[in-house]
Amino acid sequence: MEVARKEAQSRGRMSIQRKQFGLGGASYLGALLLAGLYFTFFSVQGNHGLFKRIQVAAEAENLTRERDALDARIAELENKTIRLSDDYLDLDLLDEQARSVLGMVRADEIVLR
Repeated sequence: MEVARKEAQSRGRMSIQRKQFGLGGASYLGALLLAGLYFTFFSVQGNHGLFKRIQVAAEAENLTRERDALDARIAELENKTIRLSDDYLDLDLLDEQARSVLGMVRADEIVLR
């Protein structure tokens, strides 16, 4: 009988030693899950998330194109300024500017309206 009793006690000890998740373990896992969802959401949607990064990259590309267009326009205007300066006079450009600003034509030209 004592042998059976010792076996029953050892079985009881084994069942007592088995780990069981209680309310504390479930709340801990729930808190970890919520923290994971929170960080995942803000890594995609937040101020420094993936969507914001894509938006900033597209805006940077648009601004780069706009800057390049403005650089080309500035170079064109600088060229015209040099061609109309006192040191260098381009007669064709002067003639073109006089015609467009003053509305003048040559005597041998025909104007169609």
